[in-house]
Amino acid sequence: MTQPSLFGTPAGGSAIANIDGGSRGNPGPAGYGVRIEREDGSIVELQASVGVTTNNVAEYRGLLAALTWAATNNVERLRVRSDSLLLVKQMSGEYRVKHPGLQPLWTEARNLARKLREVQYEHVRREFNRDADRLANAAMDDAAGTR
Repeated sequence: MTQPSLFGTPAGGSAIANIDGGSRGNPGPAGYGVRIEREDGSIVELQASVGVTTNNVAEYRGLLAALTWAATNNVERLRVRSDSLLLVKQMSGEYRVKHPGLQPLWTEARNLARKLREVQYEHVRREFNRDADRLANAAMDDAAGTR
């Protein structure tokens, strides 16, 4: 039997981040939700309202939150799961980022991803992204002042 470390989770390792973002109206009150599961089974949930913006901007804000958390917590390998096909294809390099409002967010995400050893992007159907969706909806409620 081994004793758990008194210093928390060791540096490195991998994690899976389910991300979601949305807006009530497009644009409208927006927010993101992120559920991160580390390889040791620990869970981190992040959510924030991001003011009045589009759903695509909110999706990128969720990605940025996940990547920032991973870089800050010394995660080496991150699998990002999103129900936004646009975000996944853009971050994987399959689609160009044409919208001027998304270009700086894409650049910031690419720069953050370079701080990790490996980042994989996976498109998932909405029903497999329920926890991130729940968090994003709570953040949108906060943005709209309905919670």
